[in-house]
Amino acid sequence: MGMRLHWTTRTILLLLILLSISGCENNTKQTESPAPPVGNEVKSDLSGTIVMMTNRIDLIENGTFQGYADQFKLKYPEANVEFEGLSNYATDILVRLSTKDAGDVLLLPVNLPAKELDYFFEPLDEEITAGERFPSFSSYEGKRYGVSTGTTTVGIVYNKRAFEKAGITSVPLTLDEFYEACAKLKKAGIIPFYMNYGAIWPLREWDTLVNYMAGNPGYLNNMVNEDSPWQLDNEWGKSISIARTLIAKGYVENELFSNNWEISKTKLAKGKAGMYLLGNWTIRQVLDVGASPEDIGFFPFPYDNSDTHYAPINSDWFMGVSKYSKNKELAMAWLNFFVKETSYKDDWGFLPADGSLNPFMPQYQEFLSYKPKLLDATVQSDAFIDIANRAKLSFWSGDYIQELLAAPDLQKAFDELNTKWKEARAETQADPQL
Repeated sequence: MGMRLHWTTRTILLLLILLSISGCENNTKQTESPAPPVGNEVKSDLSGTIVMMTNRIDLIENGTFQGYADQFKLKYPEANVEFEGLSNYATDILVRLSTKDAGDVLLLPVNLPAKELDYFFEPLDEEITAGERFPSFSSYEGKRYGVSTGTTTVGIVYNKRAFEKAGITSVPLTLDEFYEACAKLKKAGIIPFYMNYGAIWPLREWDTLVNYMAGNPGYLNNMVNEDSPWQLDNEWGKSISIARTLIAKGYVENELFSNNWEISKTKLAKGKAGMYLLGNWTIRQVLDVGASPEDIGFFPFPYDNSDTHYAPINSDWFMGVSKYSKNKELAMAWLNFFVKETSYKDDWGFLPADGSLNPFMPQYQEFLSYKPKLLDATVQSDAFIDIANRAKLSFWSGDYIQELLAAPDLQKAFDELNTKWKEARAETQADPQL
């Protein structure tokens, strides 16, 4: 989680460093031998210490990851796995990759073009990626470089006791009903919708919403064909306008500029806040801070007044093995163990990454009972990522969404984005190899 980049001048320079390093790597013979296939058999001869980079600092601090490592050590007694967490993973991992100091196993940067994956990651054995629901992701020219750590959908996580206190007898199925529920929660002294504006990254759900509310998982990819994709009367305008309405009507938290992510979970758990718009992975975290499972529900976000709504099926982060790892065989073994043999997906509220498995989470069963139209996510194209990077737009990080929500004039803010996009698009058309 999840989850994504603010393209400052410094970040662009780092990307240039990445590309220059990757060019050198392509012309330099690797001194390490390729990682051999790793199966499920015990290989007690594997030894050494590897480092896994992660965004889940909480799971390092509470000992969860160490518990998985201890299980791994039973299988490979001479092997050790250490963990390093990055609080701003999407940006920080680029810095680490640029210095070849990115651990041995890590989450793949989301804005790295597919054609550059082999500069930084080892191709994975077919056994590790077998059954993957998203085979087109983290792939290039028939090789897979990452495997999904879980599958998620997005909707409204809500506290049923808060709804009861506010006199809400059923979940809202239309946007008008959603606003009515917010008004009732506010009147009852409950924060209707915890936006987590100050934490920034949860705001990524408002650009994720654009893809699925259109009923077209390729909506963002299609932006490469437009000079002015941000319009008040299209999906961008609809999505951002909903969020701005929630703020304008006082339906969100008062402390907008504070990062209260941890506090917000407790508020939702205790019924002091009514709703989140986030992935199903949030549910386990809310339960862990004291909510009773029967008090927490989950329903599709009613982003308009139609009878049915779309909901996305997304992969969470993809995990791979660093090309710079000095112990690739052990790194591959740990990756295979982590995604196939630990209870990570079940423990932390993810849906199975393997499409053949059935989810067991009761809140997800409630979600499905409202019969949303599920859309499998589409990998973002290199063309889209290229234009976004040139335009310095931080898709999936929440940064520029925060700016749009705070803008005095949304049309003017959209015009500024369109100008950046048009210029970046012109650059790619003039010199696609730049």
